[in-house]
Amino acid sequence: MTSRGWLIAIGVLSVLGGPPARAQVVEKLNLHDAEQIAIKNHPQVQAAANLADAAKAQVAQQRAAYYPLAVGDVTAVDSENNSRVSAGALNSPRIFNKEAEGFTVSQLLTDFGRTHALVKSSNLHAQSQQENVVNTRADVLLNVDRSYFGVLKAMAVLNVAEETVKQRQFVADQTSELERNKIKSGLDVSFANVDLAQAKLLLIQAQNDLGASYAQLAAALGYGDVRTFELAEEPLPGTPPADFAALLQQAIQDRPDLIALRLDDASAHTYATAERDLWFPTVSALGAAGVAPVAATGLGPRYAAAGVNVNVPIFNGHLFGALRNEANSRARADDQYVRDLQDQVIRGVRTAWLNANSGYQRLAVAQQLLESASDALDLAQSRYKLGLSSIVELSQAQLNLTQAQLDSASAKYDYQTDLAVLNYEIGALH
Repeated sequence: MTSRGWLIAIGVLSVLGGPPARAQVVEKLNLHDAEQIAIKNHPQVQAAANLADAAKAQVAQQRAAYYPLAVGDVTAVDSENNSRVSAGALNSPRIFNKEAEGFTVSQLLTDFGRTHALVKSSNLHAQSQQENVVNTRADVLLNVDRSYFGVLKAMAVLNVAEETVKQRQFVADQTSELERNKIKSGLDVSFANVDLAQAKLLLIQAQNDLGASYAQLAAALGYGDVRTFELAEEPLPGTPPADFAALLQQAIQDRPDLIALRLDDASAHTYATAERDLWFPTVSALGAAGVAPVAATGLGPRYAAAGVNVNVPIFNGHLFGALRNEANSRARADDQYVRDLQDQVIRGVRTAWLNANSGYQRLAVAQQLLESASDALDLAQSRYKLGLSSIVELSQAQLNLTQAQLDSASAKYDYQTDLAVLNYEIGALH
């Protein structure tokens, strides 16, 4: 393209406002798909799974003590004639010129239960980390459900705000026309414009809340950028469970965070037992063999030896006692943490159950309020047109209807959120 052609193209783009913006892709989602995306994509779930794998590796580390330890050796020594190690030891062994290859094998025969306790403690901790994966999934899913219904609620509120602006714009235009025809006063126009301004403020806030809700949902799904979604409505659930005692029992048994803490508590007590077993002897079998193709006079061309070593702790500055006391104290602290979390679970289940029942009751009341407010507005509009009431009565009726519409729009999604919280509290959300 010639320079003149480029200038013409630039001029056309400047007149048209530049190149067209890329259309934003809107993803269609239902609640199940959103939950599956979060489970696969959220970094917290992946991090919890990695920690669980690390805990499994610790079990293998502790279990390694059951297996023989084999070490290969290659040694070459060049020394002065008649050299002996003269310092750093009780004896003074002679150093020979040599070059040898061999291997050493050691096998733990028994440490009177300490390794068994360490393996058991690590295994319990690994199970706890696996329950933490389930708990992290539940946390993520609860956040997804809250964000999902939060977006639907924000969209419903936005629809109410847009409809409110339309209705109040119509009333304001109608009142202004009546005022020009000397049928209504300027005070009526002022009230109508105030109501319209309030509706526009509600619309601005609703638009902002919807954008924030989209951002929260994207973050709940594990996305690093803000995305726009087309969400499917979920069927409205029935009445909440009536048997609180059964819900509480289910929570005590199934809450993954409570299960994880119990397993960690058992792991801590088992580890305390292992620390106590430090005082017991350790019995090991040792063996060594090899060849010495190059050696000083007096050394054979090969060597082999086997033996048993018993290590009996006698005194180490109270180290083992301190380690045992520390482990026992941590285990007792974990007992209290389990007790505290169980109390929190009981309170959480009761609160969630009460909120769910209250939310269900709000559905019928909110619908009744909406119907009454709609009838009251129709009556207020008729009375205002006939000149039987002032603009204040009509304004109050409009305000009551808007609030009733907001309450009705919110009640449905608040109840669905309350049920999601209840399922989380009883350990059914995973």
